Order: sequence, then C-alpha cells, then structure tokens
Amino acid sequence: MQAVKMYTTQVCPYCVRAKSLLKQRGVEQIEEVRIDTDPAAREAMMALTGRRTVPQIFIGDTHVGGCDDLMALDQRGGLQTLLQGA
Repeated sequence: MQAVKMYTTQVCPYCVRAKSLLKQRGVEQIEEVRIDTDPAAREAMMALTGRRTVPQIFIGDTHVGGCDDLMALDQRGGLQTLLQGA
C-alpha cells in the first residue's frame, strides 16, 4: 500500500472525514503534518500544492487534493487503485 501524507490542523472536520474514509479503505498509517503548529510546514504545503486549505492529501507521490477531491476519487473508483500503487 502507498504511503499517505496529510497536511492537517487540529480542529478540521474535513481532515477527520478524510482520515475516516482512508481508514475505511484499509489505510493503517497516515503521516500527519500539522500546519497549525508549524508555520514552516504551512509554507511547504502551499509551495507544493498552491493551496492554503486543509486537508491536503498525498498518496505516494500523487497530490490528491482536499477532502472533496478524495471523496470524488473514491466515488469514481480510483482511490483503491491509487492506494495499491497501480
């Protein structure tokens, strides 16, 4: 299974929702980068993604986007494929 990295904040309901979906799809470990406690991580996230909102989700080297993007990918049937590295 591909590594999952998620930029988050402590009080983000979309982050909780995205983590829940990933766990339902078999993801056991998510590398969380808290941008509310680390300004350098916020800057790095914005440089990588061009976005300011959380969550920002990476599966392997692929930037999935935010929670809505993750949900849409799952609805299209692409999330499991991406998680498996195919």
